[in-house]
Formats: sequence, structure tokens, C-alpha cells
Amino acid sequence: MGAISTGNAEHYRWGEASDGWHLLAGDDLSVIEERMPPGSAEQRHRHVKARQFFYVLEGDAVLELEGLQYRLRRGEGLHVPPGIAHQIRNDSAADVRFLVVSAPKSHGDRTLVPLAEDAA
Repeated sequence: MGAISTGNAEHYRWGEASDGWHLLAGDDLSVIEERMPPGSAEQRHRHVKARQFFYVLEGDAVLELEGLQYRLRRGEGLHVPPGIAHQIRNDSAADVRFLVVSAPKSHGDRTLVPLAEDAA
């Protein structure tokens, strides 16, 4: 067992041009570093079991929780409890890098949420 980094962690692509690296991929705890290019966003969704913590390493991100928007800058984070609809976006002109810590793992525990659902 040695040090883990984006250089040796399992890598995956998501969206049109975003990257993720599984720094820790346990069933009870997941730590992922992600990179989103300018103008990108993930799909709005919620998790039934997983709680998540988003922490910005570089750049500025917007994390929307149930229609409320939070601007997160380098060194800032936000907790997303289970069942809360959320979406992270990069509205800036530069890449944003952030950590997503999930307990338990969030993969396989995701339901897409259309924007209209919050208005109901």
C-alpha cells in the first residue's frame, strides 16, 4: 500500500469533458477528486443513502441544493445530506477541481431529478 494520487488512481470520464479519480473506493466510504471544465455541470440528482461533502481545491463552483445556490471557492466545502437534490456547476472561465467524499459510496445510489420537480 502506498500513496494515492490522480497519477495512479482509477480514472473515469463523465459528462462531456469532466474527469474523476477514485482516491478511495470503499463500500462504506468513497473519496473522489474531480475536474470540471468551464461551463460544465453534472445532472441534478439525489442519493437515497449516501451523504456527501464537496470541497473545492481549485477554482470556483456553484453547488445547488434543493434550488438554493451556494458559491464555493478554494478552501470551502458543503455537506449534502441523503435525499437532497443537488447539482454542481462550473460557471467560471477556469477549471474547477474538488473532492467529493461520500458515505456510503454514492455510485449505484443516484436518482436523476428534473428541475421541474422542485417547483411541484
